Amino acid sequence: MEKFTKIFALTVFALAIAGLARSQDGFAGKWKGQFDSQIGLQKYTFDLKVSGTNVTGTATGERDMGTNEVVITEGSAGTNTITFVESLKFGDNDLSIIYTGRLYGDEIKFHRKVGDVAEEDFTARRVNVPEVKAGSSPAAMPETNPPPSKP
Repeated sequence: MEKFTKIFALTVFALAIAGLARSQDGFAGKWKGQFDSQIGLQKYTFDLKVSGTNVTGTATGERDMGTNEVVITEGSAGTNTITFVESLKFGDNDLSIIYTGRLYGDEIKFHRKVGDVAEEDFTARRVNVPEVKAGSSPAAMPETNPPPSKP
C-alpha cells in the first residue's frame, strides 16, 4: 500500500508540473492589441515565446510617429500571469515599459506602465484563433468584432 501511495503522489506531482507548463505555454504565439495613449492610438503585435517560466519575443508598436520593433526582456510567466519589459528610446531618454498581464482564454488583459509617465490597460487577442468546429459551442470562442449590420 505504501508503494501505491508513493506512485500516486509522484503521478499527481508530475501532472501538476505538466499542467503548469502547459498553462504557461498558453502565452506563446502572436497577440494583437491597441490602446489610446498620450501620444495617440498605438497598435501592438506581440510575438511571445515561452520556455518554462521564461518569456522572450518581440513587441512591434505602430503609432503616428512610425513603427518600431523591440526585443522583450525580463519576461516571466506563471500559471495565468505574464510580465515583461519593453525598452524604448524616446529622444535622449531610455524608458522601461513594464507589462503585466493575465490570461483569459485567447485574451491577455494587460496593464502597461511607461516609467513614471503613463499607464494604460488594454486587451490583446490571440492571432489565428482556430475556427469553431461543427457542433461546438460558439460561446467558447473569444469575442471578436461583431459582424457588419445588414442594410
